[in-house]
Amino acid sequence: MITDGLTLDQVQVFLIVADQGSFSAASRSLGRAQSAITYAVQRLEEQIGTSLFDRSGYRAVLTEAGAALLPRACRIAQEVAAFRAQAHGLTEGLEPELTLVVDAMFPTTALVAALTDFRERYPTVPTRIYVESLGAAAALVADGTCTIGLLLYFAAEDPLLSLRPIARVRMVAVAAPQHPLALMPGPIPTDDLQAHVQLVLTDRSGRTGSRDHGVLSSRTWRLGDLGAKHALLLGGLGWGGMPWHMVEADVAAGRLRIILPEEWQGNDGGVPLQICVAHRTDRSVGPAGRWLIERLMATQDETIAEKEQANGDQAGRGERSAAHPRHHKRRDPQHHIELEHHADHA
Repeated sequence: MITDGLTLDQVQVFLIVADQGSFSAASRSLGRAQSAITYAVQRLEEQIGTSLFDRSGYRAVLTEAGAALLPRACRIAQEVAAFRAQAHGLTEGLEPELTLVVDAMFPTTALVAALTDFRERYPTVPTRIYVESLGAAAALVADGTCTIGLLLYFAAEDPLLSLRPIARVRMVAVAAPQHPLALMPGPIPTDDLQAHVQLVLTDRSGRTGSRDHGVLSSRTWRLGDLGAKHALLLGGLGWGGMPWHMVEADVAAGRLRIILPEEWQGNDGGVPLQICVAHRTDRSVGPAGRWLIERLMATQDETIAEKEQANGDQAGRGERSAAHPRHHKRRDPQHHIELEHHADHA
């Protein structure tokens, strides 16, 4: 069997005839003579060595072989269309690939919403997404592995990087309901916290050194993965800080309880962390990347801020109704600025 003469036109004519149900209808649809349609299908059948249509009736009916080959022919046509679209995009300056690293603290729902719109706007730009924490996320932008990063500000400070604030994530201290700290009413003194293991998210990249962010206990277990930290908190192996959006359902279901360290009294018991969008200062971002940045900048600040405020109010009301009333001190905003120069995160 010789297939050297198989052409894209033959495959497309095959698809049109199968869709229209007859050679005459395909002729009208393509604006070509019926003889040309018939010839294209015949040539294709000769190339593959089998009949694609049963022509004995009024309508052209797919043979068993034709029905089997139809999905593959559809994929060929789709791939060729995608090839052409991507080639056109490249000539217009679109990136051949968009690489993005996201800090594990960033809300997944917000990321999915932005990427859904991105896929619709730039369907030909493949995307490679990494999820890392703290300095490990910033390192992927600094070393050029990723074009764009959604990073924690305090872990991303680097002269190589351009940083733009995009959202704040509210960190809350939590413990399992059976944990001794979960049973303590009111703001918890640091002396009491130091008697219990604090689970700390550590910077496995080493970029931020050995400095700690919000670590109050002298007894720590350090983990390089936020999901593992979450699991250990649920298991009652310690207390620690988590983004509110990741533990909201656990608090509502009673699997975790919010605790209030005295040192975390700046924001109704929580600490706001600034997330920024970052890219290297010496490398330009292509049109698809710029669009994604603007999409995130335009919507996430407002959306996340509103959600965090609503959730914070709800969490505060629920916690105060479950324990004794608590008085929250308002700390100087500079306190949070100082915290953001620490590395490992509580």
